[in-house]
Amino acid sequence: MSRTAAILLAAGSGRRMTGAVGDKVLAPLAGRSVFAYSGAAFAASGVADYYVIVYRDQRQMTALAAHAPTPSVLVKGGRERQDSVMNALAALPDDIEYVFIHDCARPLIRTEQLVALLKIVRRENAVVLAHRVTDTIKQHHGDARLKTLKRDKLWAMETPQVFERKLIEQAYQRVARKGIRITDDAAAVELLAHPIALLENQHPNPKLTTPTDFAWLEFLLTKTDD
Repeated sequence: MSRTAAILLAAGSGRRMTGAVGDKVLAPLAGRSVFAYSGAAFAASGVADYYVIVYRDQRQMTALAAHAPTPSVLVKGGRERQDSVMNALAALPDDIEYVFIHDCARPLIRTEQLVALLKIVRRENAVVLAHRVTDTIKQHHGDARLKTLKRDKLWAMETPQVFERKLIEQAYQRVARKGIRITDDAAAVELLAHPIALLENQHPNPKLTTPTDFAWLEFLLTKTDD
């Protein structure tokens, strides 16, 4: 019987934190670590049968293990995000058919979203959580000209992103062969010209990136709890 895995990425360097915290996924946020929110959401949803936790260093590994859903394995991350994902994919058991990939710096994921994503990936083989772009986005050219992009066709990517296991493995094999740098997993699948479904997120799901994000995330978590 096929199973589903979740890759929980926690090995990011956090350079844009500018030293405000030692490790952003271990930093306290409204009474628990940032990582604990993702772990708890996945565990409560029941979507995954197996977890791969990608860690940065020995200290982080020990701390993450205390909050990791079970059963899980901890895998050391690579130099870039894509290297970490490839390390995690290589650690999957043979009977895994679908794979969630989630950046644990996004602590506001919801159990109902995880359940919906799993239903969609079983039908479409690739789906990402995303939200519509509401700002006016312009493309800047080298000669200082601007081009307004059609906002109704623009989506901001989030995580989790979920894929059929063979599809995402094939996609990352192509990334490695081409020697290119990507910033999300959907970009790897795009290289195969494979369709990717979108699940529109109606709720805030910001990524913890800079020190000022802590107050915003804590407000959103408190508001959600209310």
